[in-house]
Amino acid sequence: MAPSILLLTLVAVYSISEAATLPKFSGTLIFGDSTVDTGNNNYVETVFRSDHPPYGRDFPDHVPTGRFSNGKLIPDLAAGILGMKETVPPFLNRSLTDDDIRTGVCFASAGSGYDDMTTAATGAIPLDEQLELFKNYITRLKGIVGEEEARKILGGALIIVSSGTNDLVYNYYDIPTRRYQFNTISGYHDFLLNSLQSFVQELYNLGGRLMAIAGLPPIGCLPVQIVTRYGSSGTPACLEDQNLDCQTYNKKLKRLLTQLQPSLPGSRIIYADIYDPLSDMVSQPQKYGKLLLKEEGK
Repeated sequence: MAPSILLLTLVAVYSISEAATLPKFSGTLIFGDSTVDTGNNNYVETVFRSDHPPYGRDFPDHVPTGRFSNGKLIPDLAAGILGMKETVPPFLNRSLTDDDIRTGVCFASAGSGYDDMTTAATGAIPLDEQLELFKNYITRLKGIVGEEEARKILGGALIIVSSGTNDLVYNYYDIPTRRYQFNTISGYHDFLLNSLQSFVQELYNLGGRLMAIAGLPPIGCLPVQIVTRYGSSGTPACLEDQNLDCQTYNKKLKRLLTQLQPSLPGSRIIYADIYDPLSDMVSQPQKYGKLLLKEEGK
């Protein structure tokens, strides 16, 4: 998923800057789920871990770091392209340096979502606890650079939020806990977006001003969703009903962010589209390079 999220972040970056050259951010601050977790789950009790092979095989030194990827994630790629640093460390890493704190860290946790019930099932770090970690970060940042400089760093940092997929997968589609509570998927969308709005408001209250909020991917094209419905020997086709749900959610999210920004003076909040790039990758994979399939044991 990293290439599409890189695309959305660069779009957000250019939109925020409205300049012909790459903008200068003071750092990167990352919140959300496995799409952006650079290793925080290494330090919590959860089954969602990626600190083992084959993860990390294309990462520098070919080591698994807790990223749910063969290599770098969007926080790392964005920070590198923007000239800040090559990788963004997880905040729970006990070896963080003062420079790590100044230039930004990651608070995301694989398995999390906007719905607290999601992390109750996965053991991941809920978004409200990610905010508590952010508050601890701010305290540490102020101790390093002082109150005024900390305010500038927070206001000039690129904040990326990527979440929501786990909520639908674990609480609505595959384990229908919330389906019993909400009569329609639209009602659950509204519930999630209300939580998202509160999250963005709190980020703003804590000093964040420049935010890229990711929409949902085409969940119906995730292999786990296809196999759950059709079985491993079934039809390898995307679930269009789930994809339509994601498109509906994304439209609501775009409207919400448009309405929210004027109420937060000095903010710039960008909707980051990951649905269309991923859909294009699924439908036209040849556009993105050669796919090599390796049989087990060869």
